Amino acid sequence: MLLVDSKSPLYYQLAKLIIDEIKNKNLKENDRILTEREYCEKYNISRATVRQAISYLEKKGYIYKIQGCGTFVSSRTIKQKLLKFYSFTEEIKKQGKTPESKILFFRKIISNEIIAKELNISPDDEVFELIRLRIADSESVMYEKTYLPVKKFPDLSKKDLIKNPLYDIIQNRYNINFTKALERFSVLSSDEKISEILNIPVHSPIMKLQRWTYTGIEIIEYTVSFVRGDRFEFEVELAED
Repeated sequence: MLLVDSKSPLYYQLAKLIIDEIKNKNLKENDRILTEREYCEKYNISRATVRQAISYLEKKGYIYKIQGCGTFVSSRTIKQKLLKFYSFTEEIKKQGKTPESKILFFRKIISNEIIAKELNISPDDEVFELIRLRIADSESVMYEKTYLPVKKFPDLSKKDLIKNPLYDIIQNRYNINFTKALERFSVLSSDEKISEILNIPVHSPIMKLQRWTYTGIEIIEYTVSFVRGDRFEFEVELAED
């Protein structure tokens, strides 16, 4: 008998046990789990119950099936809570993955009208343009462009960014505290450029994430990111006042 929780349906109890097996046995992505028949024999339950549990786990993204081959552990999505400031590097570490940020470009440019509007600066002001590829466990998950007003961050260099996370530099070196951030999401299909960068098929679902970071009423950072929809998910927790 399962009886993880006698009030829960048997399929749900089995699903919870399978999740525990994946975690406690440290099963890696693409490792094979037991067959339906093996679960039936192990827990003395019906094939219908096992199939319902497998279907539930498949919908939740824990496992995937290959016809004629078996059922396997899915690649785990990166879950990001949105009710607080967060660092990509730290969040990836919390989820047991190895983060890496590859700087593709870092340069000082004259702002154009679009970037000036996003940062609320003059069109002829200088900005730093930082373009990075965000990586988790050697897999590219995010292509990111960040714009920073040069006047707020004098002497910022690529060497600084290689050594330390951007937000650490902003807070510790420039003594700037974040007061709020605004994020906007939209769903797109990847074009050829983004598909090549993220190593995904053309027209794959991706999320476009825009972020404006404030200190007081000043915008100190504008970032636009293109995020793999199959590897990243964002989570908002709602609560009553």
